[in-house]
Amino acid sequence: MTKPLASRIAVVTGASRGIGRATAVALAKAGAHVVAVARTQGGLEELDDEIRKDGGSTTLVPLNLTDFDGIARLGAALHERHGKIDILVGNAGVAGPSSPLGHIELKPWNDVMAINVTANFQLIRCMEPLLKQSDAGRAVFVTSGAANKAPAYLGPYAASKAALEALVRVWAEETANTRMRVNLFNPGPIRTRMRATVFPGEDPMTLDTPEQAAEFIVPMCEPAWDATGKFYDFKTRALMSFRSPA
Repeated sequence: MTKPLASRIAVVTGASRGIGRATAVALAKAGAHVVAVARTQGGLEELDDEIRKDGGSTTLVPLNLTDFDGIARLGAALHERHGKIDILVGNAGVAGPSSPLGHIELKPWNDVMAINVTANFQLIRCMEPLLKQSDAGRAVFVTSGAANKAPAYLGPYAASKAALEALVRVWAEETANTRMRVNLFNPGPIRTRMRATVFPGEDPMTLDTPEQAAEFIVPMCEPAWDATGKFYDFKTRALMSFRSPA
């Protein structure tokens, strides 16, 4: 039986752990060749072992996404090797400091914005030409309910995810008349290391796993997926449209 993503090229950021790792594995099982991007070489090698064990294939890219020139080099290398990509999953993110806004120094603020916003902007710039070469380019960016809830003491994270959502919505509008589809995915509370650092008193066994979330990201990457500029809320299992302010 033909796999739904056979012969497709998928770029996944933050692929060495958590939702990114689970999504990379799930995409590979669906037939995609996964270009796995993460900072940690060891984590990428473990991912490669897992994917190859099931007959999948990967290209490992050890890259800190604050190396914006490195993102551009990755785009050029993918163009030279494949001439296109079919899928972009922008998952990499950092939580940043948990502190009142007035107590946060400028550097940690900038660090959060660099990974959660600017790196995704650079990915959009460098991967759009490759996605447009696909017969069905699909992009999914992982956001958070913090973007709308604006919880106290998570200011940099909440602001960065709100900025990411605006960025992705603009891109969806700009590509609406192309073969590309651009969407957001909100996983909600998931059993990840990052979640545990922000909420250390929470029982992780009460949370959904990254693998459960990844099951819902994969269909958003398939050629048959037609919605764009939407927001998939994993907790409610609902695809939502953004509403204008009242």
